[in-house]
Amino acid sequence: MTTTGPLATNESTIDATFGEIDHTRSLFDQIGGEPVIRAVVDRFYDLMDIDADLLALRQAHGPHLDSAREKLFMFLCGYFGGPDYYVSKYGHPRLRARHLPFSIGETERDQWVICMGRALSDEGVQPALVDRLLHAFYGTADWMRNRAG
Repeated sequence: MTTTGPLATNESTIDATFGEIDHTRSLFDQIGGEPVIRAVVDRFYDLMDIDADLLALRQAHGPHLDSAREKLFMFLCGYFGGPDYYVSKYGHPRLRARHLPFSIGETERDQWVICMGRALSDEGVQPALVDRLLHAFYGTADWMRNRAG
């Protein structure tokens, strides 16, 4: 994001530097619905197990990923405008509260965003959409931090 033009007192103008995306369809539809979201989530968790530069992220998830895989799939379906499986089963996501038991710092935040970017790209999500999603995910991941560093 960049700011442009002269700024008046108490005024700001922000122009997105993102590529164009289709605003007539939900993110859920643009991504490809449940099959692509499932593939992205599976790739995301598979990458944690195979990419050495994601070690801190993998360690933060404990020994088993099955529950995390299913919860992220359910959450992303609703987040992207599809079926709200997560809310139907677990109620409001309360993301920060649900992540407080896990030690999350800058390293885990950055590795989560990197891993999601790789998964989205690997599964063929449009680059302009990946950029937008990673921007949003970074803000959310930063909010999950509960320790310095």
